[in-house]
Amino acid sequence: MDKDSTIKFNLEQEKSEVVRNILFEVFEALNQKGYNPISQMVGYIISGDPTYITSHNNARSIIRKVERDELLEELLKKYLDQN
Repeated sequence: MDKDSTIKFNLEQEKSEVVRNILFEVFEALNQKGYNPISQMVGYIISGDPTYITSHNNARSIIRKVERDELLEELLKKYLDQN
């Protein structure tokens, strides 16, 4: 690639990957602690109460790196893309 070339970044795809990774990490941490991951994450997204998410493997801090509306947006996009 020469120095005059323009590099195009797909920020939307990058954001989706970050959200996806966060959801999987949090899901796994909740699962490891014996919680129902779906129920706990739904509770967090609806209420904003971080105590729905375990602190195991730093999951509570990880999920708070993304706004709840962004989590919901990504989940909805993925759901609708598959149907």
